[in-house]
Amino acid sequence: MRKTILTLPVAAWLLFSCSSEQPAATTPDEAPQESNLVQLTPAQLQQAEIETGKAEQRTISTALQVNGVMEAPPQHVISVSVPLGGYLKKTKLLPGMHLKKGELMAELEDPNYIQLQQDYLTTKARLGYLEQEYARQRDLNQSKASSDKVFQQAQAEYQSQRVMLQALAEKLRLLGVNPAKLTENNLSRTLRLYAPIHGYVTKVNVNIGKYVLPTDVLFELVDPHELHLMLTVFEKDLDKLETGQQVLAYRPNQPEVKYPAYIIFIGKDVAEDRSVAVRCHLQEAAPALVPGMFMNAEIEVRSREIYTLPDEAIVRYGNKQYVFTAQGNNIFEMVPVQAGSSGHGYTALVPSPALHPENQTFVTKGAYTLLMQLKNKEEEE
Repeated sequence: MRKTILTLPVAAWLLFSCSSEQPAATTPDEAPQESNLVQLTPAQLQQAEIETGKAEQRTISTALQVNGVMEAPPQHVISVSVPLGGYLKKTKLLPGMHLKKGELMAELEDPNYIQLQQDYLTTKARLGYLEQEYARQRDLNQSKASSDKVFQQAQAEYQSQRVMLQALAEKLRLLGVNPAKLTENNLSRTLRLYAPIHGYVTKVNVNIGKYVLPTDVLFELVDPHELHLMLTVFEKDLDKLETGQQVLAYRPNQPEVKYPAYIIFIGKDVAEDRSVAVRCHLQEAAPALVPGMFMNAEIEVRSREIYTLPDEAIVRYGNKQYVFTAQGNNIFEMVPVQAGSSGHGYTALVPSPALHPENQTFVTKGAYTLLMQLKNKEEEE
């Protein structure tokens, strides 16, 4: 009971002290002004050349950011092999070299090349004999001077020899030898390989003296004028794409150099990472690009009509973007805004609770002047 009596005066003294230190009430004239409002005098307004206007509804093209690689379509990648095995005698090819169509790539040697030419000339000579024998037996059979069996045998040998000669001629053409010009005086032990296209050498898989088989790939060529851009697009964005859409591709280390392209095929197979391959064709040949090169790209995607403001109406302060709305009496309010995609000098406004573009009046010119005026006022305070 004694402890309670002793603490009462202390409590009363503390209560009196707290009530006596309360700040005086603020009068309406002394109320702090909002920091996002700025008011200009008529002279300042005229000097700043402030212009206001309503947000306009426009159709803005948004850009879908994707990645991809350069790739040569299969029909423009040539794997060079030989139809008949042989030893590589000569080649000067190196990866990266440019070849013209018909330019000599390599020379090979093998006894089988000579044997094939010999077989052709021998078969051709025998065919001449069999043709004459067939004509004789035909005449004799018509006069009944020889049996049908002898005539039929001569006919079968003649036709078989014709087939054999034609087959050997096609084999010679595979080797690059013209059968019509082949004689016993120009037999060759060398097989020459010529470039089938204009393009660059991407692979050299042989060396001098190596024996190669018909199944071996000696060289690989690629036509740089027909490169495709293979983009990786996630399935959530597939409904935004269609063939013919414009694409701007660029290398990561050279974003200022653009390569226009357009979509030609959209893949129908979804990968494990939920992505789809989209094939694009470059509008112009790009010799600086090679297969396997990593690329960035922007796909133009059409969006619905949305309220927009001129690009200069949106100001950046810190890490945020703002616009100024006119409040009357030369008072302007700075409102945070989330800017969307831009195009042709206008930027889309993303709807938000603080933004009502359908009934607000915005500063369309001189927004940065208002921003500087507002920040100077804050520093003075």
